Amino acid sequence: MIEPEPFRIYLMRHAQAASAAPGGRDFDRVLDDRGYAQAEMVADRAADLGYVPDCLISSTAERCRQTAEIVRRAVRETLEITFVDELYNGTPDLYAAIIAAQRPARSVMLIGHNPSIDLLLEGLIGKAERRAAMPGGYPTAGLAVLDYGAQGDSGGWTLTNLLSI
Repeated sequence: MIEPEPFRIYLMRHAQAASAAPGGRDFDRVLDDRGYAQAEMVADRAADLGYVPDCLISSTAERCRQTAEIVRRAVRETLEITFVDELYNGTPDLYAAIIAAQRPARSVMLIGHNPSIDLLLEGLIGKAERRAAMPGGYPTAGLAVLDYGAQGDSGGWTLTNLLSI
């Protein structure tokens, strides 16, 4: 699915969003107060742990844009964000292809949507490990940190940490 480069992947689901306004589009939903708090707490914790990606890729949906801006401010003000329209309704395979295309970056953060982000994580680490780590499903503002070959010679992607509120 994704070759060993980048060596670290950060998969983040956007923070909690308000319901769509009457007659509004799902795409335009914004973070609610809880979502802002979630994103800020997870981003601050990531920064405290030194989780700073080389590149940040986000869906263009408003709730993802807002989550990405919060992350950028917390981890590195100069971090550029690449917004990709296709992530809004993208498949897990598309998410993986976008991450894999970020060479020579050594670490990539992707901010996207469920169910694709959840299915991508499951595809990288396996169904049993994903379910053990997130028995209630991928939480809003959840940040999965994956490293390649982190468990010696076993190879493959390993869930190193999970940050959520």
